[in-house]
Amino acid sequence: MKTKFLAGAALSALLFATPALAQNTPGDQAELINLLKAQAEEIAALRARLDKIESARPVTPAASASAAAPTQQQAAPKRRVSVANDETVADSFAPQLAAADLADQTVAQARALENVSNVNTEWRGGLPIFRSADGKFLFKMRGRIINHASSTFGSNYDTRNITTTGARALRIGIEGAVGPHFFYQFENDFADNTSDVGTMFVGWRNDIGKVSYDVRFGNMFNDRGFEGSGGSDAPPFLERNVVGTSIIPQRGFYGIALMSRLFWNTGHASITLSGDSVDATQATNDSRTVMARAHWNPYKTGRSLVHVGLWGFDEALSSRGPGTLTRNTVIGGRFNGNLRVQTGTLVGGTGTTGYGAELGGYAGPFWVMGEAGKRVAHLNAGRPDFESKAWSLSTGFFVTGDLPPYNPRLGTFAQPRVLRPVFDGGPGAIEILARYENLEYSGIPNATKGEAATIGTNWYLDSIIRVQLNLIHWKTNNRTGSFTGKDSGETISAGFGITF
Repeated sequence: MKTKFLAGAALSALLFATPALAQNTPGDQAELINLLKAQAEEIAALRARLDKIESARPVTPAASASAAAPTQQQAAPKRRVSVANDETVADSFAPQLAAADLADQTVAQARALENVSNVNTEWRGGLPIFRSADGKFLFKMRGRIINHASSTFGSNYDTRNITTTGARALRIGIEGAVGPHFFYQFENDFADNTSDVGTMFVGWRNDIGKVSYDVRFGNMFNDRGFEGSGGSDAPPFLERNVVGTSIIPQRGFYGIALMSRLFWNTGHASITLSGDSVDATQATNDSRTVMARAHWNPYKTGRSLVHVGLWGFDEALSSRGPGTLTRNTVIGGRFNGNLRVQTGTLVGGTGTTGYGAELGGYAGPFWVMGEAGKRVAHLNAGRPDFESKAWSLSTGFFVTGDLPPYNPRLGTFAQPRVLRPVFDGGPGAIEILARYENLEYSGIPNATKGEAATIGTNWYLDSIIRVQLNLIHWKTNNRTGSFTGKDSGETISAGFGITF
């Protein structure tokens, strides 16, 4: 059948071309000869395609005799493997020198690559992790989506009684490693209608006997306090406590820094030297911050643990101008901009010093954590220091029996390990929460204070998806701004989060 088809194609081309050869000039004849050559090449290509089609057909009994002894030209093409730049490339069909694009491969080529792939993958935390076959290279995407809705009522000020929505975090990033020692990470956040560089660093890690260490350089998150050291997806409540949001360097949560960390079986310690954040101006000197933290688990079993932590920082503000020390701190939910503990405009800062302590732990599904901290902001022109004092006590209980998501390596909360995920037919992990927090700003003419009591619940559908609900009773006593005097009310906040 194939031979007849090819012969017919050749004969048709010849019959079509012969009259033209007889009627045209030598130049035209040369052009027609070139046309015949092109047609011959097309016929050869058709023959190659038919060879592939027929080789894929089931062998019939009539054809088995002739197929029993194929010629060298008819034999199935051998797979050849070439190595370039430490990458294995499957070359299944000569003379093709490199594998076809994935979308253009034949089924045979795709199957041939199955056994020579140089990448292994596994799914963990909602995303695939890619590893080279030799284990030298690792790469994965990472991301975070956290959306909140908030409604406030009961305030003496109508403009505080509002309902709002917002994105707590919209992050996308990458992380990877080269060998067991070198690693890197990068994230960008698109919340608040802006694009900001978040975590961005390279690092080196190693072991020394029974301890390990790592050194990082880049734009890094603070290691400061129990809730202040965790990401936006780590705290069990919809917002960090007032220790994490107020006892903080003036530069904020991030800074370009050199950080070294030491880990042992029952704790860790870190020290960080940082300048301003990656998005700050480069026209003048950076501020300088030295920060240190250590945590210790003096008691630790498979289902219970005691946590003790200490931390502190010293910050010298840039000499580029009067340092702004104005504070407007969240007290009743992040997404009500009118609900803050406010100092009013405060300039002339030369530096800040802060420190704090952590004490807590868990026993089975029950946990408790207390934090306290103080920050002293130094003012120029002989003025008294501006002081911030904050403390918080929180507790939670997993009614489904899951353990609290405590990370003993870093001394913070993290993503939980849900025993019976919803997607496997289980109830997920259900947690009930309570917290009291208190904040006071003093040493300035507009001294102010605030407090809040929160009850809430978390429903973790699995280890990466959660739904949260907080009911907050808050009080403020601002001395400046549009909402002065004693005020109180309630805020209901709900959130949905996914971390991968």
